[in-house]
Parts: sequence; C-alpha cells; structure tokens
Amino acid sequence: MNADVLVLGGGVIGLTTAVVLAESGRRVRVWSREPAEATTSAVAGALWWPYRIQPEALAGTWALESLRVYGGLAGRAEETGVRIVPGVHADLRMEGLGAWAAEVGGLRTAEPGELPAGYPAGLRARIPLIDMPVHLRWLQKRLAEAGGTLERRVVTSFGQAQARSGAAVVVNCTGLGARELAPDPTLRPVRGQLVLVENPGVTEWFTAADPASAETTYFFPQPGRLVLGGTADEDVWSQEPDPATAAAIVARCARVLPAIGDARVLGHRVGLRPVRTGGVRLTSERLPDGGLLIHNYGHGGAGVTVAWGCARAAAALAG
Repeated sequence: MNADVLVLGGGVIGLTTAVVLAESGRRVRVWSREPAEATTSAVAGALWWPYRIQPEALAGTWALESLRVYGGLAGRAEETGVRIVPGVHADLRMEGLGAWAAEVGGLRTAEPGELPAGYPAGLRARIPLIDMPVHLRWLQKRLAEAGGTLERRVVTSFGQAQARSGAAVVVNCTGLGARELAPDPTLRPVRGQLVLVENPGVTEWFTAADPASAETTYFFPQPGRLVLGGTADEDVWSQEPDPATAAAIVARCARVLPAIGDARVLGHRVGLRPVRTGGVRLTSERLPDGGLLIHNYGHGGAGVTVAWGCARAAAALAG
C-alpha cells in the first residue's frame, strides 16, 4: 500500500503523530526499528509534567494541549492506560514554573503536613499518570482502526524511505535515532534507570527531581508495580541496569517512604531520553525530489507530556 504519509518511529511520539494524521483522513504507514514495547517510551515512568524539555514556551503549550487529551482518556483507564493521580512535587515552587502552570487545575502549594520530612517546600497536583505498555498498545489499536499500518523496518535515509513507501510526506519521529539519520549531532542521550518493585500500598506519586542533578528521587504507583527512580546521566549510552545505581535508587525512595525499602524487586529498566540542544525540533523541509520531510524529535524527558500537542503541530505542517 502506498501511503500519503510515512511516519518513522514507533514510540509515543511516532504513534501519536500517526494517529492524528490517520484520523484526519490520510493514509498513514509507520515504520519502526523496534516494537513499541522495546522503545524508550515503554520504559518511561510517564507522569505528565514538562520535565527536561525546551523551548519552555512552546513546550508549555504542547503540554497543556496533551493534558486536555489525557483528561478525556482517563475515563477509560483500563483501555488507555491513563489515570489522574494525586501527588507531590517536592522542592518546587509555583514561581519557578512557566506560564503553563496557571492552567493546570488543582496545582497548588503543598501544606507543611503534606510534605515528607526533609522537604521544606513543594507542590501538590492531580495530573495524568500513564501506564505506558497499555497506552502504547491502545495507540496501535487506534491507529489500526483509523486505517494506518505499523511495520518493523530499518531506515538508512529519508530519501530511501520515501521511495520505498511512495509517501509524499515523511515524518521523522525517530527520537535518539535522529542523531544519525538526520543527522543531528546536537542530540544526545540522558540515561534514566528505574527499579520496579511490589507496591507496599502507595497510592500517590512523589518526585524530587533537581534538573541540575544526575540523581533524582521519585515513585509512581502503576498497576501491578511501583516504579522507582531515577537517574539523569548525560551522554551515557549504556542500557544495562547497574546494580549499585539500583540499590541507591531504592535507598533514596525508602528515605521518603520507609516501606519501599522492604518491597520485593520485580525488575529493572533503562531508557535513553533524547535531549537536543535548542530543544524539540518541529520543523519541515523539502527532500531532494520535492517530497516534504517533517521533523518531530528531541523531546527530552517529556515525550509523553507533549505528545498530542506536538502531533497536532506536525500534522499542521503536513498541510
């Protein structure tokens, strides 16, 4: 089948972009090097929040657009993987956030009794927490229902991809893969390691994530597990879990909530956030044969947070 649009990349950015394009009436094919469950998106803790993403003004707009979509999906949590969950962002203050924060319903300064020991300030919020394996399956199903297709393919150039697909428009949602494919040497990995444990009864999420630090502390209650984090190791490519790092993650989370220290470990995960100097690249250009190439990558630690806003922006560039 020839396509009107070929989307490269099967993570949350690629699949969401493909869904928006397919539901607008275009014939869409998605080519992905790996299955969705093997992408960085599948590893994400997936709390909605503009974390490690630039440019700030655009990211806030994309995030709010996505927030509205997730709010609608939360009514079908078992199907979509989206739930609205309360929690605390420690060490954050309202005045340190962008203009987008004023439009997040329920976001407020935490009272002293709502903060764990050792954290003098923070924010409380009820925001989307997304079970990514479920959400990625739902996106694939929604794409298929809109007539789109998903295939495992390795792409070495945009021209090759366009010629083989017959698509007039190619959308580059390859994440960190764009470093070689675009090529874009300003794209680099920020490694995140997670630990999955049995949930000892945690119902709210917690974060204490200093953007200037390689060590973060957070836990997210997902169905069947508690996700503990984390790390933000710049320019580290290893995807092998490090036992010492895992032990340190558990210890940091247990200092906030001691019951976590006794929880049985279920597994370990590592993902590489695609961080780009200058922030998200959401632009278009012409291919040598006249086809249209749209770039939608470099979402750092907030791909899930901005997915729908960026998908709609990419679709608008497609005309």
